Amino acid sequence: MLKIKGLNVFYEKVQVLWDVSFNVKAGEVVTLLGSNGAGKSTTVKTIQGLLKPRSGSIRFTDKSIDGLPAYKIVGEGVALVPEGREIFPKMSVLENLILGAYVSRAKNLREDNLDWVFNLFPKLEERKKQLAGTMSGGEQQMLAIARALMSKPKLMMLDEPSLGLAPVIVLQVFEIIEKLKEEGVTVLLVEQNIHHALEISDRAYIMEKGRIILEGEGSDLINNHYVREAYLGM
Repeated sequence: MLKIKGLNVFYEKVQVLWDVSFNVKAGEVVTLLGSNGAGKSTTVKTIQGLLKPRSGSIRFTDKSIDGLPAYKIVGEGVALVPEGREIFPKMSVLENLILGAYVSRAKNLREDNLDWVFNLFPKLEERKKQLAGTMSGGEQQMLAIARALMSKPKLMMLDEPSLGLAPVIVLQVFEIIEKLKEEGVTVLLVEQNIHHALEISDRAYIMEKGRIILEGEGSDLINNHYVREAYLGM
């Protein structure tokens, strides 16, 4: 579904990604793992068209998208839940959700998609008239995920969805990702929470200093000596 090959990205004159290559197959949960500053968020922002690569290629459903603006990439079926959620705090839950369905491929499906996300997140239906900014951090994260789902994406990218959340809410977030997979949504996950992410991942890539240094199935990497020593403290 997604093929990244030889991606090199710069912030002005400073290179931040070096020859990054990986792929995501339909129906998978694939995770980019690594510490803060490893290049994970830069990678998904580049896929989404928010950053332009200096070189390399990005193909989605066998179509080149690395030259497209972000709104057209959303229209192709790629949705990003950004780090920090970035909901509209002075708008209601329902208004936030409706904004997620403004791409042409989702407009005609808006009511069906609302039913879908309310089924996934019953609490959002209960609070659809509530101002988004008055919700807890965990509820706002649910809203950010639901808003992205309103575009009916083929590929959902989640950037640090567990960041800053209480441990019990973190578990709920990972349960939701598993549920998305069951619903047929392909997921590219960016995470620092290595243990939980590897438990739900089909495959994962470890990034350090803008490069991919390890890759493998989630179950293999969780038992990898380097990963356990460097990231899990074992």
